[in-house]
Amino acid sequence: MGQENITVITEVLLLGIPSFHQHKFLTISLFLVVYWVTICGNLLIISLVAQSKNLHSPMYFFITQLSVCDILVATDIVPKMLYVVLNDGGLISLLGCITQYLIFCTSGTSECLLLAVMSYDRYLAICNPLRYSAIMSHMFCFKLVLMCWVLSFLLLLTQAIPIFKLWFCGPHVIDHFFCDFIPLMELSCSDTYVFEMEIKLLSIPLVITPFIIITVSYVYIISTILRMPSLTGIHKAFSTCSSHLVVVSIYYGTLISIYAVPKKANSQSLSKLLSLLYTVVTPMINPFIYSFRNKDIHKACDKFINRKNGFIILTHLTV
Repeated sequence: MGQENITVITEVLLLGIPSFHQHKFLTISLFLVVYWVTICGNLLIISLVAQSKNLHSPMYFFITQLSVCDILVATDIVPKMLYVVLNDGGLISLLGCITQYLIFCTSGTSECLLLAVMSYDRYLAICNPLRYSAIMSHMFCFKLVLMCWVLSFLLLLTQAIPIFKLWFCGPHVIDHFFCDFIPLMELSCSDTYVFEMEIKLLSIPLVITPFIIITVSYVYIISTILRMPSLTGIHKAFSTCSSHLVVVSIYYGTLISIYAVPKKANSQSLSKLLSLLYTVVTPMINPFIYSFRNKDIHKACDKFINRKNGFIILTHLTV
């Protein structure tokens, strides 16, 4: 069949998670709270790091960039998901569907790269502390973060150009709550084999290699910690990298479960729930993981609250 006879679709129907549609008020209320906490929590982390001199260190600078990724992915996914729940399935334009996927992919790639950079930072801090300050200068940290975002946007361009050349003739239904890569490719009537192979090859330097860097870094970190003579030193070393290790475990655990495990091993419902954890829940809990038992953030937060309270009191007295 020639392409001139193909009926090109312009809209896509997202089916969402049917069990959520049965309890609309509860589901929408819950995810509105989740989204609000995600935005406020990550913005608070960014504000605290920007305003507190005690948090002007490479680790917290990287955490702010991770917060930007979390805000980006939550804003990309949650509002449309709420619309789908409200309407028992929602229409999205094909352009909007592709855009949602590209933003999701860009933020996800940035997060993988940033987690690798953060693991290298922890490796230097624990395994090579005498040279840490010399290596992790402000300029070097800025270059690392810039590299993460540039590589992510290059991936965006690498995918955007060929994906907009594809013909999409349906079916126009995606059994998911957002536009992911595989469901989107199933809508195309073009030959997507070459494009899919390109994406798989790109995942090696942008997803798999960061995971290898993280793994190798933590092998060295753990071996160094176990050789420490005092329990106090061991506890302090573990406390500096435990939050990052938890975030990495949750992030890559869900990532591997969704994309690396064969489809037959995961039911569609399980895949949706894992995607929900990866796209909605993780961005919300990351600020709590990094601030939990972190004395520097607690002190900065107390100063921030006291400063705001003082400003409010002064305003009332002036009025």
